Amino acid sequence: MPVFGLAALWNGRATPERAAAVVEGLEALLPSAQTLQLVVAMQAEQAGIELKVEAPGYPRAAVERLADEVKRSGGTFVELWRLPKAERDAFRHLTFAGGRAFGGHERAEASRLLAQHVGALTSRPPPPSAPPPPPPAPTPELDPRRVPPAPPGSPQRRGRRFAVRLELEFRTELDFVREHALNISNGGLFIRTAHRPPPDSIVTVDVKLPNGERLQGDAVVVHVVDDPYSGGVGLAFLSDDATFSQTLDRYLASLVGGAG
Repeated sequence: MPVFGLAALWNGRATPERAAAVVEGLEALLPSAQTLQLVVAMQAEQAGIELKVEAPGYPRAAVERLADEVKRSGGTFVELWRLPKAERDAFRHLTFAGGRAFGGHERAEASRLLAQHVGALTSRPPPPSAPPPPPPAPTPELDPRRVPPAPPGSPQRRGRRFAVRLELEFRTELDFVREHALNISNGGLFIRTAHRPPPDSIVTVDVKLPNGERLQGDAVVVHVVDDPYSGGVGLAFLSDDATFSQTLDRYLASLVGGAG
């Protein structure tokens, strides 16, 4: 079952009680979650919580409600899964390294620690130094045939796509389809196909690369293009697996060098 990464951050302008209420209410806010894992991290100028949500499909409506609750509490909400893996890993390292892990049943203790730290932040004057860097901006709406952009430091510039024709298989709960991917980036790919699962559904992809390697993992449908000739689906990769990321980076580097 796929796992979606989410995060929320609060600084001294937040309301401690409301931030704690968000964490305590996660089970009600995300009713389709099969499991929840939390990491609470306290830093000098902010407190944050990372969520790993295991769910059968992307619960968009529930996540939007959660985002609204975080904003009402004075926090900032980030859909980590939308970030390319290298950028996602960098954000996690910067924000949650050294954080304390909790199971979903330990929400009360997690919320208590969070409220305690946010309360300490709100009770002191702002520091004279510059504020910490903001969290990653939400991924903007893209052309349906574009896939999520690439992270800084990857072999390709941010947002660069590569036109390809890669054999792949993708599976849903009901179907198994062999098709071709027409473009690829660090964040996902576009498949021209008459079989178009709805947005937010999960597919398992197996992409055959020209060098003989394979990309295998879960992806979420982020765009559906209903055109009889050029229609298809845009997929965003969900895999946090290091092997998946390294395989993809090597292939994209070969395209930059003209070897792919």
